[in-house]
Amino acid sequence: MAVVLDKVSKVVGGETHVQEVSLTLERGSVNVLLGPTRAGKTSLMRLLAGLDWPSSGRILVEGTDVTGLDVRKRSVAMVYQSFINYPTLSVYENIASPLRVARLPRAEIDRKVREAAKLLRLDAFLDRSPLALSGGQQQRTALARALVKGADLVLMDEPLANLDYKLREELREELPRIFLARGSILVYSTTEPSEALLLGGNVGTLWQGRLTQFGPAAAVFRRPADLVSAEVFSDPPLNRLRVEKRAGALALETGGTVPAAGAFEGLADGPYLMAFRAHHLHLQRPSPTAFALRGRVQVSEITGSESFVHVDYGVARFVAVTGGVHELEPGAEIDTFVDPAEVFVFTEAGALAAAPTLSRAA
Repeated sequence: MAVVLDKVSKVVGGETHVQEVSLTLERGSVNVLLGPTRAGKTSLMRLLAGLDWPSSGRILVEGTDVTGLDVRKRSVAMVYQSFINYPTLSVYENIASPLRVARLPRAEIDRKVREAAKLLRLDAFLDRSPLALSGGQQQRTALARALVKGADLVLMDEPLANLDYKLREELREELPRIFLARGSILVYSTTEPSEALLLGGNVGTLWQGRLTQFGPAAAVFRRPADLVSAEVFSDPPLNRLRVEKRAGALALETGGTVPAAGAFEGLADGPYLMAFRAHHLHLQRPSPTAFALRGRVQVSEITGSESFVHVDYGVARFVAVTGGVHELEPGAEIDTFVDPAEVFVFTEAGALAAAPTLSRAA
C-alpha cells in the first residue's frame, strides 16, 4: 500500500495550516514529520486520517482517491500526545475495543490484548480503570490499542512525550519494528531533531504548513535543501554568520578575514550565510584550518555529560555544545573555533550553496 498526498492544502478561517504538500508514503516505511509547534504536523496527520478534509488537493491510497472518505472507512490508527482512553472501560477493554468492533473471536482478542499489554508493560494493570493509572501508563494503553488494531496506516502525534526517559528510549526502538513487521506505514510527528534521527526512516521537515524537504533522515540532516530545513533539523538553533567571499578570503560579519577554505572552496565571490550546528562551535581548535571567533560568555549550562556555552560576539550570539563540564564565568572573553569544512553555506535567498566536507560534520 502507498499513500499519496497530491498538492494538499488546508485553510481554516483564512489561516493556512497546510500548504500544497505533495508526499508519497510507501508500505513498510517509517516517516517522521519534524517541525516546531504550529508547523502543521497535527493538521497534516488529521488529513491523512480522514478526520479533516483538505481545502484543495487529493489523498490517494493505492491509486484510489479517498479525499472525502470517512475515517471509519479507512484502515487507520492514531495516537496523540494527549492520551485518549475510554474512562468507563478497564485497561483490558480499552485495548480490546477495536478488536471487538472488528468482531474477532474471543480467544484471538484475548491473545492480542495480552501480547500488547506485555510489550508495553501493562499486564499488571489490565483490570484497572485508566483513571487509576499514571499519565505514562494511560499513554501506553492508547499505544496498545493502536498496536492491536493492525491498521495499514499508523499515525503517532508526539506519542512518547509523557513517558519516562527509559521507556521512551525503549519504545523509540521497539515501535517502528513492531508496526513495520506488519507492513504498516508509520507516520510519527516530533519537535525534536534528535528523536527524528533515532527513529530513522524518512524525515519530512515542516515549517509554517510547508513541507520543505523529505528524504532519508541522515541525508536530510547532513544535506538540508535550504536554510529553513537546516534550522528545523537543528537543536540548539543553528548558528549563523554573514560572510563575503573575496578573492580566496572571507570577510566575516564579526570583523576580520580568514581563508575561504573547506565548504567555500569553488564558490563564486559574493555574499553568503555561513551556518553551523552547536556541536561545530569548538572551545579548542579542531584542525589547522579552523579560525577563531573571540566573544564574551553569556551563560554556561552544564547538563552532566555536555556543556552548553552561550557566547556573544557583538553582532551575533552563538551556542556551543561541547563534551564534559566547562564552568565558564559570565562576561569572560574566550576564543571559539569554526572549521570551514564543518559549515553549511547558503545563498542570501536561503538555498544551499555548499555542505560540510568533513565526515565528522554530520
